[in-house]
Amino acid sequence: MKALVKTEDGFGHLHIQEKPEPVPGVNQVKIEVKYAGICGSDIHTYEGHYKVRTPVTLGHEFSGEIVEVGAGVKDFKVGDRVTSETTFEVCGECRYCQSGDYNLCPHRKGLGTQVDGGFAKYLIARKESLHHLPEGVDYQSAAMTEPLACTYHAVAKTKIENGDLVVVIGPGPIGLFTAQVAKSRGARVIITGLTNDELRLKKAKELGIDYVVNTQEEDVKELVRSLTDGYGADVVYECSGAAAAAKQGLDLLRKKGQYGQVGLFATAEVSFDLEKIIQKEIRVVGSRSQKPADWEPSLALLNKGQVDAKALVTHEFPITQWEDAYQAIKSGEAIKVLLTPEEQ
Repeated sequence: MKALVKTEDGFGHLHIQEKPEPVPGVNQVKIEVKYAGICGSDIHTYEGHYKVRTPVTLGHEFSGEIVEVGAGVKDFKVGDRVTSETTFEVCGECRYCQSGDYNLCPHRKGLGTQVDGGFAKYLIARKESLHHLPEGVDYQSAAMTEPLACTYHAVAKTKIENGDLVVVIGPGPIGLFTAQVAKSRGARVIITGLTNDELRLKKAKELGIDYVVNTQEEDVKELVRSLTDGYGADVVYECSGAAAAAKQGLDLLRKKGQYGQVGLFATAEVSFDLEKIIQKEIRVVGSRSQKPADWEPSLALLNKGQVDAKALVTHEFPITQWEDAYQAIKSGEAIKVLLTPEEQ
């Protein structure tokens, strides 16, 4: 089968290779991939900013159908429509594993990073990470369960009261999912972007986000003040991974507000206004990936129509057209790009 493989560290080094079809072991299943989403971390990996174990088939956002089951698998069968958590292997013994926080296990191995992922016709997943797709969730939407679960994870780390004002900075797929999850909790939501985010800001309006702001044309701080009697936003989620956005987010918060860092920065060390955190008693929380408890609620949001994932898909390419997919993302033409496996 054809697979899209990161062959070595550094910029590029992403190639189509012929690989043998994988065989499921004990407590594993073989999934025929229907769709696989391109994540921002896949872009960072391609550009050499995010390290993975090479060589490895990328792709950790996917949906598909089980075509073979290994010994010990009882709750899933051939023909089941599924998606899978990215966790492929954990130690099972550390305090994080014991509490279900597999995303924090120091020995964790993930699909598409340390173990071959979904940019191929078939992949192997462990039974503990599988989730059946609800009847109302199609394969395209299901392929985006993982990024949705990441945003559900971030929102769950904060407390939203009905009517709270939430600001989401960055209208990419993660920001658009975060805004929808926050609205499902009863929040009034502002989402912000820049002039080159025109396509994404337009999509935010279509999704029914309460306030959509181009910060190069409108004063978002004044809007926040007018909506909160001058106090400031209750919660800010920074989803762009830009240092300037982080600074802006702290400025928009009220005293005792909550700040969630969701976006990944290009470099680990960024300038952060600790004085503002101290003086306003801001609660800052980081959010890494997702964990098992985030998946079923995320699939329920998709099934109930409270989150529209399919609306974010602007492009589809076969894995052999990776360069075209990459250019669509980097040019700003795309919101969410899905890849499909190449037939034999």
